[in-house]
Amino acid sequence: MGITSKIIAERGRRQVAKQGLDPARVPPGQYLTERFPVLTYGPNPAVDLHDWSLSVSGEVEAPYSLRWDELMAMEQVTLTTDIHCVTRWSKLDTTWTGVPVGALLARARVKPSGTHVLAHCDGGYTTNLPLEALLDDDVLVAHAYDGRPLEPDHGAPLRLLVPKRYFWKSAKFLRGLEVLPADQPGFWELNGYHNDGDPWREQRHWF
Repeated sequence: MGITSKIIAERGRRQVAKQGLDPARVPPGQYLTERFPVLTYGPNPAVDLHDWSLSVSGEVEAPYSLRWDELMAMEQVTLTTDIHCVTRWSKLDTTWTGVPVGALLARARVKPSGTHVLAHCDGGYTTNLPLEALLDDDVLVAHAYDGRPLEPDHGAPLRLLVPKRYFWKSAKFLRGLEVLPADQPGFWELNGYHNDGDPWREQRHWF
């Protein structure tokens, strides 16, 4: 751990102790923030929900797409979780509402050949995840934050929420989940970010 990482880690430990929180909630090298920093590659896309759809495709028996009203008609889940950004901020007790990704994949009936998923977003952004990582109960396609519809800066109308990975894996402006027979790096993974992005192992970069 470098000098900067040590300073940030100590800052995070002091914050957690001051608030009487369990230090195990904050990954190494992270500090706490009350704000919700905005980090987006490219401009926010213009979205018309009348033309919007979400697709599930690839190594599945029953590929399909959903209109916005169809997604909203599915069973909704609200959960509270912590999130961690590769730029070193962590935000605790964030509340999200959406549809479990596991339910979307179950509807498509993933083939035995499916091992990974590539998330596709408006603007061409992509990110990759192992299939099993998307089956956790805390993984959603989220459309609301803190009881209100997502703001454009935070991925409206829909984003992934994958709390056990650094937050770039929680792709904004989500439009498709493509099940793949092998791993395929996404945008940031091809540009030096770690393929797995586990905050507890500080998997920030390949180098």
